[in-house]
This record gives sequence, C-alpha cells and structure tokens, in this order.
Amino acid sequence: MFKDDLLVYLERFLTEGRKKRFLEVLARRTRFLTVAIEDVYQLHNTSAVIRSCDAFGIQDVHVVEDRFGKRLDKNIAMGAEQWVDVHRYDTTTECIDSLKEMGYKIIGTTPHNDSNYLRDFRLDSKTALFFGTEKEGLSEEVMQLADGFLKIPMVGFSESLNISVSAAIIIQELSQQLRGSQLPWQLSPIEILEKRLDWTKKSIKDVEGIISRYLTE
Repeated sequence: MFKDDLLVYLERFLTEGRKKRFLEVLARRTRFLTVAIEDVYQLHNTSAVIRSCDAFGIQDVHVVEDRFGKRLDKNIAMGAEQWVDVHRYDTTTECIDSLKEMGYKIIGTTPHNDSNYLRDFRLDSKTALFFGTEKEGLSEEVMQLADGFLKIPMVGFSESLNISVSAAIIIQELSQQLRGSQLPWQLSPIEILEKRLDWTKKSIKDVEGIISRYLTE
C-alpha cells in the first residue's frame, strides 16, 4: 500500500512551481504505449530515443542489451532517464515475454515488410513499438513474434531513417493519436503517486539523509 505521508513530507523541499510541473507532466504520461529498443549499437541513438519518449509522454522504455551491452549515454539523454523508467533485458526473448505478460501487442517498426503506414495505423490496445539496430533492423525473432508492423512513408531515395529520427516521428504521431482517443491511456492514481514520490526523491539533494531524519522523528 502506498504511504503518502512520506510524499507530503518530501514535497516540503520542492518549490510550488516544481510540484505543479510534476502534476502537469504526469497528467499526460502513458504506459498504454511503450517503446522497446533492440541491440542499438550507436549509444547516442538509445539515449535520443529515451529523450523523445520523455518529450512525448511515454513513461517506459525497454532496452535489449544482448550484443553490445549498456549503450545509454546520459549526456545525450540530457537527464531524461530520470523521468522515464528504463527496463533492461539481456535478450529479445526476455523482453518480448515480459511485454506480452503485461498485455502489450508487439508492433515492429520496419520499412522492409508489408507494414501499415504510420498514417493508417490505429491504436486499439496496449502497444509496444519495437525499434531495431541501425544497419540490420529488427531481429528475425521480433519479425516472427510481432503482432503487426508499421512504417513511415518514404518518397525519396533513402529506404530508412536513423532510428532516433524514426522513433521521434512515430512516437509523436501515436502519442498524439492516443491522447485524442477514448482509450484508457492515462496513468492510474496510484501510479501518479508513485511517480510523484520517485521524481521528488530525485529532485532533492541528500534525500537519503532527509528520509532518515524523517523516519526517526
């Protein structure tokens, strides 16, 4: 059970503007749409996708780090990893299994498949967007296990965009569609409280010392 007395205590250390901003951002956050990044080699691309998720209100990012290890560049993410929950997986199978257990439909983003165009894609259930490596795209595993595919219309000579650019375009379009729908896309009241506490802790210097004093009072 969530205990809001600690949140009330810690929020005393925030400005009114900071508390108001948290509420404004959380009112637009969603877990209905999520993003999975599979074995991205260029570390700045993973970080840039996380930054786009924060900018467009996606609360969770799922990162498969099978072949190349940890690729998160905090300098590129510019602090976005503080506000977005990053879930790490050793394998694609582990990631897909976890997402499906949570009720997500797996949608692969690829220009090399008989995919739905982005403008025609409609969200109708919890959806996880999978983005693949820069050169090879999505793994065969994702291609086989995905529930569907989508792509960005291209009219030039280039067949694809950089993963971070593709992610930003797709996330912006679908998050806007989601917020204009009647789908239950918003965080639950308890999720909002939990994130308020999490973000408040991350905003206070020496928060562990302050919590220790609170517990002894």
